[in-house]
Amino acid sequence: MRARRLLAIAAIVLASGAGAQQAPQSEGEVRKVDTARGKITLRHGPLANLDMPAMTMVFNAADPKLLQGLKQGDKVRFTADKKDGTYIVTAIEVAK
Repeated sequence: MRARRLLAIAAIVLASGAGAQQAPQSEGEVRKVDTARGKITLRHGPLANLDMPAMTMVFNAADPKLLQGLKQGDKVRFTADKKDGTYIVTAIEVAK
């Protein structure tokens, strides 16, 4: 009985996403925003989770709404990931 209860708790924890690692936030500067195509060009520092050195590159936005209100020159903190061979920004905010 106890084993079943532990398995049920483990299933709930896994289903809720608790314990799932999220990609770390990185810092960067907006170089260009293309809201129509859902793309953003960022100059960024090293992205440890992607094993990528500092550079300037274009990312797709996971959701084009993420790009609303961003403009060239904004300092940002963002989370990037790679999905199906494409680099994407999954979260972004103007750094304060």
